[in-house]
Amino acid sequence: MGYDKKMLCIIACSLSAISSGAQEKQPDVPDTSRKVHVLQEIVISASRLQEKQLTAPVSISKLSNSQIQQSAAPGFFDAIGSMKGVHMIVPSMGFKIINTRGFSNTTNVRFVQMIDNIDNQTPHIGAPIANALSPGDLDIDHVEMIQGVASALYGMNATNGLVNFTTKDPFTTQGFSIQQQVAVNHVNDPNDVSARLYNETNLRWARVIGKKWAFKINAGYNRGYDWVADNRNDLFPNGNATTNLMGADNPAYDAVNGYGNESSNRKTLTLAGKNYVVARTGYYERDVADYNLQNVKGDVSLYFRPTENAQLSYTYRTAFLNNTYQRSNRFRLQDYLLQQHIVQFKNSLVQARAYITSENTGHSYNLRSMAETMDLNFKDNNKWFADYTSAFNTAYAAKGDVSAALHAARDAADAGRLQPGTDAFKDKLKQLQEINNWDIGAALKVKAHLVHTEGSFDLGKLLHTGFNLQVGADFRDYIIVPDGNYFINPTDSGHNLNYTSYGFFVQASKRFLHDKLQLSAVLRGTGYEYFNLKWNPRLTAVYELTRNGFVRFSYQNGYRFPSIFEGFSNINSGGVKRVGGLKVMSNGVFENTWLKSSIDEFTAAVNKDVNTQGLTQTAAIEKNKGILQHNTYTYLQPEQMHSFEVGYRSILLNGRFSVDIDFYYNFYSNFIAQIEGSVPNTTDSAQMPAYLYDKNKQARYRLWTNSKTIVHNYGTEIDLLYLIDNHYSLFGNASYKTLKRTNTNDGLEDGFNTPKWMVNAGIRATNVYKNLGFSLSGRYQSNFYYQSFLVNGNVPAVFNADAMVQYTFNKPAITVKVGAGNFLNHYYYSILGGPQIGGFYYTTLTYTLK
Repeated sequence: MGYDKKMLCIIACSLSAISSGAQEKQPDVPDTSRKVHVLQEIVISASRLQEKQLTAPVSISKLSNSQIQQSAAPGFFDAIGSMKGVHMIVPSMGFKIINTRGFSNTTNVRFVQMIDNIDNQTPHIGAPIANALSPGDLDIDHVEMIQGVASALYGMNATNGLVNFTTKDPFTTQGFSIQQQVAVNHVNDPNDVSARLYNETNLRWARVIGKKWAFKINAGYNRGYDWVADNRNDLFPNGNATTNLMGADNPAYDAVNGYGNESSNRKTLTLAGKNYVVARTGYYERDVADYNLQNVKGDVSLYFRPTENAQLSYTYRTAFLNNTYQRSNRFRLQDYLLQQHIVQFKNSLVQARAYITSENTGHSYNLRSMAETMDLNFKDNNKWFADYTSAFNTAYAAKGDVSAALHAARDAADAGRLQPGTDAFKDKLKQLQEINNWDIGAALKVKAHLVHTEGSFDLGKLLHTGFNLQVGADFRDYIIVPDGNYFINPTDSGHNLNYTSYGFFVQASKRFLHDKLQLSAVLRGTGYEYFNLKWNPRLTAVYELTRNGFVRFSYQNGYRFPSIFEGFSNINSGGVKRVGGLKVMSNGVFENTWLKSSIDEFTAAVNKDVNTQGLTQTAAIEKNKGILQHNTYTYLQPEQMHSFEVGYRSILLNGRFSVDIDFYYNFYSNFIAQIEGSVPNTTDSAQMPAYLYDKNKQARYRLWTNSKTIVHNYGTEIDLLYLIDNHYSLFGNASYKTLKRTNTNDGLEDGFNTPKWMVNAGIRATNVYKNLGFSLSGRYQSNFYYQSFLVNGNVPAVFNADAMVQYTFNKPAITVKVGAGNFLNHYYYSILGGPQIGGFYYTTLTYTLK
């Protein structure tokens, strides 16, 4: 099939006739009598087999190049957020995260993101690097999304889903293209940020040399001012409720985006005969963060085709970025360098690839640790609380007003504290940025590598079996350079930390009942260091109900092994030691830990009895010690997921209408999450309650472990496309997701973090007048509860809309696109602890020279 016919297929598949832009020749709209036939020629590869999308055995969506160009979103990565079932969260403009089917979080360890079948996760996080290392808009060919578990074929982490970004082939798409986008954001920003300019430049150059060689070069640069996280809601509003000190009078005030005033920075003080919980003052995130956004990224690829059906390629991909990243804390990623070296070979029988990903965090730093150590460098905790107590006693003795005395005590204890914006403050920030110890500094100094090799072989073609038969294997090694703060090597001090895995699979499929029924089976074995070999089966069936209507069923069993961070972290942050859940890291800690949730409840009960019942502190501790709960969790095991899915795809109304609907039910055992607890600094059981009441007499931990309860997750998704005529098309999708846990009070700190309802809908138009087109879309997501170690609470419902107008000039080949993401400028939170996101108003010019 020629190149123009392929473009006809893509446009017919999207049920839209919008111009594909200046890069390719604009095709004629296919005759409606051929639409169904053409649609069935569209193939996908996300299931490791080249197959038609209608007959795919699991939920798979495809976003074509033309659909991306027709989208009102500012770029292709944003357009993914409108795909069926996709939940996008935005810790930063430079770090947008996509997920499907629940358990969304900023590390996104249950979702795999690939570029041309290459995993683009950062090694030390063990999860996708989001849009920081993604292709540019000029080089993206299409996006394939598997909604749901894909572990049987892709191994670790693919329990929620997988996305693969396929870039353009230089053998079929030559030429030079340049794209310039200029935008404005922070319009009427409620965080008192004036409107700012955003600039992004992308270029692509691809050329065929002779008949067997080709190359392509991509480069991108963007610069702007990031969304600001400045939520000042109090995370501990009832900390002093027993003394009626609320709101601005609460001496334990802990702002969502204020750091250095968390639980580890609080102390219970006896003042004027009562117990008051007092927190240090801390700093707001905007005091210690740099919101200047910048990313320089690119890739160079060389291709060789010794024969028509064989191809060998080498790719170097890199990104050098400054943005914000969020997990249990928020981080400024500064001078952060990612590099990939990739070699791939494929022919009609074999696919093989090997790559290495390297990571250097540069001058990055922890925003919480920065604020905390700023305070500690000014005055240590013992001195600050002593000064606070002394000043309170003096002020209370003079006027007898508790509230006024508490404010006076804070002013006195903070006297001489470094003030944001001053030269002294900036100098101290630069100094702490380079200290790789979060007790006294804030630097994130991690160097890590990921080495991966894999291959698959089409035995069915080789042996002429009459059915599809594939086998494959892979090997991976995470290599972490211990920095003494974030990671250590627990078994061989001074040497790199290695975490290896291997896997292999066999996949078979065959058609029955005159090709109406297609059955397939996959069996994968995966082994990780410290764990036994686990087996992941997948069984699927697809049945042709009508000529263009197919029903599908699948069962999959997926495993997720602990990531590097979950297994091996060794961080002391804010007086809390976050320790990996493998026994080699946390031996002895689980057995002696008491749950923080019970310690908090116990402390509040003691303070209440002292303040309202007149008990002594000793008596109150004795009365309430039964609240304390000893930890019953233990060392990490792989997480297991069982998934059942049934779905239906069809093309109706003479090719004008397509529908794709699925229902799924998942349940998890050994769900990986975190607990927080403390080990009292005594072995005397009689003294333990008193030690657990006093933070100075306990060691505090956050530990990765497994839930003891079964976690259930189920939902449904529907995707609709309707071609009105040759100019206008309607599209829409909706998803419903929910979670059910058999025990909601098990001490675990990990959440579903996903809206129950998400809806996308809109209209696209092309050639409404010559080469003029437009697109309008809206998105709604319901409110949801967000749970993390940074902050817990409800994320309000979101409704926003995108719009664009586009015109293509034939000579010169320039496309002008004017639009806006969130054009109504409704500021919203995608997650708690993250920034408020407003409108993004852009103009994009694309020029192509063949």
